[in-house]
Amino acid sequence: MRTDELAAAVKRKLAPLYTIHGDESLLCLEAVQTLRDAARQQGYSEREVLTVENAAHFQWSQLTQGQSLSLFAEQRILELRIPNGKPGTEGGKALEAFAQNLPSDTLSIITLPKLDKTALNSKWMTALSKAGEVIEAKQIDRLALPQWIATRLAKQQQSLSPEAMDWLIDRVEGNLLAALQEIQKLALLHPAGTLSLHDLEAAVAHVARYDVFQLGEAVLIGNAERLVHMLDGLKAEGESPVLVLWALTEETRNLYRFAQGRQRNIPSAQLIKELRLWGSKQRLIEPAVERMNRRILTQALHKAALIDGLIKGIGTGDVWHELSALAVSLSKTPPTTPR
Repeated sequence: MRTDELAAAVKRKLAPLYTIHGDESLLCLEAVQTLRDAARQQGYSEREVLTVENAAHFQWSQLTQGQSLSLFAEQRILELRIPNGKPGTEGGKALEAFAQNLPSDTLSIITLPKLDKTALNSKWMTALSKAGEVIEAKQIDRLALPQWIATRLAKQQQSLSPEAMDWLIDRVEGNLLAALQEIQKLALLHPAGTLSLHDLEAAVAHVARYDVFQLGEAVLIGNAERLVHMLDGLKAEGESPVLVLWALTEETRNLYRFAQGRQRNIPSAQLIKELRLWGSKQRLIEPAVERMNRRILTQALHKAALIDGLIKGIGTGDVWHELSALAVSLSKTPPTTPR
């Protein structure tokens, strides 16, 4: 279940167990609050919170305490938080046993960070999945951010002009909590209706936070202005140029290998699998290759080697300026030439 499906689902029926995991903390918090609100409306008056700071020292027996409530006991909400997502061997067995014998008159909510493939396929996660609902709080990427913002604004009877939407996204990208705060601020400062760029400029702070691992997707999209903006943000945040170079070079290599494969008539689906491309990159790689040619990609790889030398003290030049030049070169649409 997605987080945006939860509110409607709990109106139909409240499951005995919800397992919430994901790397978007705001969506996790909102999902938990949605469950709390729904439970309280149905008479769940008590709430207990257990946090697993250290799985080896946590008393897992606390999970089973109170499973046999008396006839006159209050309905309760039990929240189990596992911040590192690793319950360990003992904890895994305890979660399996807990899922197989859920406490009566209790809404159980288990929250975890984003789980890797091993954890998702574990016995304890399988048991939790069978016993209740699983909610994944996926990160909202740039492509999905306009719809997310528009939905939140609609709740306060506001909307944005296209120009204002682009402007806002540039300032809150990668920082969903700050985005929500800015949206809520707009409700206080402006009446219902469509807001212009002028309305936003005076009200919205620049709160964007960039993740170096978003650079690859930005390269594939091909927005030079955004790439330079991201690099300026990463530089200001003290990001290592080594990691930035790695991200740009890795995407360039993927583009080069994909282009070579297509020339040999290898199906796109096979190349995507071989290059281990996930998420939005699967749909962005082919249009990006069509936008470029082998000369651009070869020159980009050569420039990456020169930047690597600059980072190591070989040659002259500004590393961040050269990184920006590399990013821009990967964003341009070249004249039509033989590939």
